[in-house]
Amino acid sequence: MVELIAPGDVWLVGAGPGDPDLLTRKAERLIAAASVIFHDALVGPGVLDLIPDHVRRVPVGKRAGQHSRTQEAINALLVKAALDGERVVRLKGGDPSVFGRSAEEMDALAQAGVRARICPGITAASAAAASAGVSLSLRGSARQVRFVTAQARAGEAIDLDWATLADPEATLVFYMGRSAASEICRKLVAHGLSADTPVLIAKDVSLTEERLVHTRLDLLPIAIGSACGGPALILVGKAMRARRAADVDMILNAARRHV
Repeated sequence: MVELIAPGDVWLVGAGPGDPDLLTRKAERLIAAASVIFHDALVGPGVLDLIPDHVRRVPVGKRAGQHSRTQEAINALLVKAALDGERVVRLKGGDPSVFGRSAEEMDALAQAGVRARICPGITAASAAAASAGVSLSLRGSARQVRFVTAQARAGEAIDLDWATLADPEATLVFYMGRSAASEICRKLVAHGLSADTPVLIAKDVSLTEERLVHTRLDLLPIAIGSACGGPALILVGKAMRARRAADVDMILNAARRHV
């Protein structure tokens, strides 16, 4: 039987939004087969509990303003472990290829002659929509979904094409958006998106402490505070209308058709 991870191989594994039940079966098998796991700060504790006791754990998480290691240092750790003959798993929150810097790590490993592969995971946007009972897309109203990173260097404005983003027929998902909430609100409204556009703020998605806040675009800077501290996901668009409100509209429209 072929080994899932051969000595000297590296797998970038998506840990999903936090709930270990949302791991793929392959991700769980790779975690069990590793000899060393380098994990992010956003990997859920339940996922970390799946790591066997004999597997070496190396935390390499980065948070805004609290970077424990540079990306270059992480790349070097992965390369060294692989060249030492370890069976390496790089465990990343969500999906490694959605703002997970997987390309940088894959390039560094390729340059060192290390074979590296990716195991995808459920990204936070999908999990947030599922928890809220809404759809990221909506026939006739949300024809596209755009994933955007709202992170910028300290003191710098977010460099985005706001005119293109302010599309009433799109769902916008802002990752790492807490500190940029005021700018997101201001720029989208300034470029024509309606102030009453529905917004969903999601924190600790899929975990027991999950927090979902439904609001509207012009109230986003105020509402983001009620979602408590820590990283937050901001979803903007018609499809994010709270489920109960959508149900009321459906009932009212049905009643009008029978008048």
